Amino acid sequence: MKSKNHPLLGIHSLLMMIFIYIPIIIIIVYSFNSSRLASSWSGFTFDWYISLFENSYVMEALTNTLIVAVVSTLVSTLLGTLSALSIRKARKKIKAGMGGLIYLPIIIPDIIMGLSLLMLFTQFHIPLGRLTIIIAHITFSISYVHVVVSTRLTGMKDGLEEAAQDLGAGAWQTFRLVTMPQILPGIISGAIIAFTMSLDDFMVSFFVSGPNSTTLPIYIYGQVKRGISPEINALCTILIIVSVTLIFLAQFILNKGKGQKKQSVLPF
Repeated sequence: MKSKNHPLLGIHSLLMMIFIYIPIIIIIVYSFNSSRLASSWSGFTFDWYISLFENSYVMEALTNTLIVAVVSTLVSTLLGTLSALSIRKARKKIKAGMGGLIYLPIIIPDIIMGLSLLMLFTQFHIPLGRLTIIIAHITFSISYVHVVVSTRLTGMKDGLEEAAQDLGAGAWQTFRLVTMPQILPGIISGAIIAFTMSLDDFMVSFFVSGPNSTTLPIYIYGQVKRGISPEINALCTILIIVSVTLIFLAQFILNKGKGQKKQSVLPF
């Protein structure tokens, strides 16, 4: 006998969705407002999106953001995948302990991570700039890649690698022909999530950035202190669309394959 959900649960879910998404919808709508005043609607326009690409400061921030995101994604994907593979067959206690350490960058507040990394760079006299942002983003992105790839490894069919070795395949052949194709969707999904996290990060980047290494989130924060403009709304809209698209793409890739159980790309 099927149990019916209480009507109040549906109302509660609807109110939660409204509470979460109404502010985002307002930002998107007012990014097309022809007036610079956010308090009134004067008409529909794409001018603010056009002016974004004519703004040299936005283009500089965009360049920094993409460089940081691409480099940190490549490095964190490699290291996160290797860490997932390395502790895969470790003893249960060791695996649990290592897993807990890898989860820490996800669990601890961003402000603490940003402050701790700032102190680290200061102690080693590393000048703040694009390099320090890349190192910081690699630090927290490794955890996300590790979690996604580990989830994929857990979902692998038992005995595939042993069967390949029984048929004469060496360790490298087994990894290249059996393990790698199985975990590749997880690696790609982890890379997409790492790229998205780097693209959107503000708190950690704010602590470890230098004067000539402004990223888009930091630029947005600096402009908002002077007042919210349609240009900022347009920039936020672009970031929202890119981030949501990448997350859905990561989820699609992770769930790709017939007969595979759906897995969440997020570790919480």
